[in-house]
Amino acid sequence: MKILVTSAASELAAGLAPLLSREHQVLLSDIIDVETEFEFVKCDLSHEEETNRLVRGCDVIVHLGELPLSVLTDTEESENIQIDFQTRCTYNLLHAAKEEGISRVIYSSTLRFFDSHDETWNVNERWAPNPSTEFPALLKYLGEFVCREFSREGQLSVTCLRLGDLVPDSSKQRGHSALLMSDAIQAFSRALELQERHWNIYHIQSEVARARFSIDKAKRDLKFDPINRGET
Repeated sequence: MKILVTSAASELAAGLAPLLSREHQVLLSDIIDVETEFEFVKCDLSHEEETNRLVRGCDVIVHLGELPLSVLTDTEESENIQIDFQTRCTYNLLHAAKEEGISRVIYSSTLRFFDSHDETWNVNERWAPNPSTEFPALLKYLGEFVCREFSREGQLSVTCLRLGDLVPDSSKQRGHSALLMSDAIQAFSRALELQERHWNIYHIQSEVARARFSIDKAKRDLKFDPINRGET
C-alpha cells in the first residue's frame, strides 16, 4: 500500500514514516523542503495539477495538518496562513484525492476542543466539541469540518484521530491529556487497518493518571493498546 503523509517536517511524521515503511511504501510531503531518507515531494496544496500529481497512485492519505514552525510568526498574516492551510489546503488535498480515486484519509485533529470542560469529566467521542477562538483548537475544528463534509457526501472515508498533548516517551511531565509519541504513532498505524467507513472519530491519549478522555472506542475498534509504564 502506498501512503502519503503530509507535514513531513513535523516530529509526528518523522516518527510515523519509519514504522509505516516496514510494510508500506511511504511518500512524504510538506510546503517546504525537508531532508529525509524517504521519497519526498514539496507541494503547497494548491488547487492546481501539482496536488493531483502528489496524491496520484496513493492508496491512503495521512493528513497531519501541521505547518512548519519556520512559517509561523506572531503576526496577523501568520494567522491567515494557518486558517488557509487548514481549510483551503485541506479541501484541495481531499478534492484531489477524490479526483484520483483515493477513498481513504486519516486526519490528525486535537482533543483541545474540550479544554473548557471540567478536568474531572471523562469525555468520549459522543461529546460535542466546544472549541474556543484560540489557536490551535479552532484551526483543527475547521479542518475537521472540511473532512466531515467530504465524508458526508460519500466522496471519501475519513478517520479522524483527535490527539492528546504530544510528549516524548522520555518525558516525566505528563498532564491528564498526555499522549506519548509512541502511542500516537501506534494509533495511526492501527487506523490504517480499519475497514472503510464514511466518518469515524477516535480520541487518542495515553493511559496516564486521571486521564481526561475515554479511549474505549479506540481500544475496541482500532485495537489501540497504549504503553503502560506503571507511572501515576
